[in-house]
Amino acid sequence: MRESSKYYPLYQFFRNSGEDVILLTVADVQSILGGGLPLSARTQRAWWSNRRTANAQSSAWLEAGYLVDKLDLENGRVTFRKEGVIPPQEIRREGDIVMWNSAMIKALREHMHMNQAQFAQELGVRQPTISEWETGAYEPKRSSSKLLTLIAERAGFKYEV
Repeated sequence: MRESSKYYPLYQFFRNSGEDVILLTVADVQSILGGGLPLSARTQRAWWSNRRTANAQSSAWLEAGYLVDKLDLENGRVTFRKEGVIPPQEIRREGDIVMWNSAMIKALREHMHMNQAQFAQELGVRQPTISEWETGAYEPKRSSSKLLTLIAERAGFKYEV
């Protein structure tokens, strides 16, 4: 992120935070930036996109290692989560096997900086399978959960504290 960017103070805020989860209001973001945000920040979900090539503002949190996790436009609240951090209550086990859920799978894929098609190729499954896992339409079977655990370890993805 360039120091000349309007969003550089937001980038610095995240870099200096050290928190795994950060809840900010739109007013908080404006205060950090020392100025106003466009109307689209209060009305359009796309403004808060996690796409790496989408907008200058997304670079502020993405380059600092955070993702928009939850967005409540109605109340002007945004929850950011450090990339690769999964809340402990979202981790389910069957015996010694971690059963991967939609949030964990998406977080792993984002940690690896892959789109769904690339991630599917890495796992040896079809892209629609990744989409179905990430939307919660289906959950991975035990064998796929074992594979996801191995991939996560290889990628340095820490989902447990």
